Amino acid sequence: MRDRNLNASPVNPLPWVVWALVLPMIAMEVVLSLGARGIIGGPLAIGWRQDAVQRFAFSPGLMRWMAENDVWPVRELARLVTYPFVHLSFTHAVFVMVMLLALGKMVGEVFRWWAVLLVFFGAAAAAALVYTALPGLTMPLIGGYPGVYGLIGAFTFLLWMRLAGTGTTQYRAFTLIGFLLGVQLLFGLLFGGGTEWVADLAAFGAGFGLSFVVGPGGISRVVARLRNR
Repeated sequence: MRDRNLNASPVNPLPWVVWALVLPMIAMEVVLSLGARGIIGGPLAIGWRQDAVQRFAFSPGLMRWMAENDVWPVRELARLVTYPFVHLSFTHAVFVMVMLLALGKMVGEVFRWWAVLLVFFGAAAAAALVYTALPGLTMPLIGGYPGVYGLIGAFTFLLWMRLAGTGTTQYRAFTLIGFLLGVQLLFGLLFGGGTEWVADLAAFGAGFGLSFVVGPGGISRVVARLRNR
């Protein structure tokens, strides 16, 4: 029988940068959920979630107005990176946090901490800007799915690089994003869906693209791989 470390943690530890992203979401959801149930904050707390959405959600209409009038208030620009931390419901928040913990662990064990943050926030901001650039999209963005899809892009990059080293077709690396978008499409057809998938797809592309710069080895590693093909 092999020796085992009885003091080892039964759960693989998460990179601290993942907790830095998840804990604010947990704190926000705890406060909003307790307020909605009247446990804290009194009667006014029932409207805390709606107030948080109004304060932190990203509005494509507002961003278009800012661009047309060349007005750039910092408080409104901050929405590009604040909207991932507020969610429409407890269930919405739980799904986002579970995916963030899983993807964050896989990416955070390879990427440096600052690279994880850059992918998460860079993908969220890029998704919001692409969402704004497409005419006809008016629904606000709220919740952490775009940031998570950015990490999916980073994870896909890692698979892509690994497959390149084994000589296997690299298109297999895109299986996860294909599956997730297929599930989104199915749910949209069955239950009705919005246009959030546009932001998610843009965030995935941004996360994948940023990984060429901030991933392990950066551009030099990618160039070396391509030269050896």
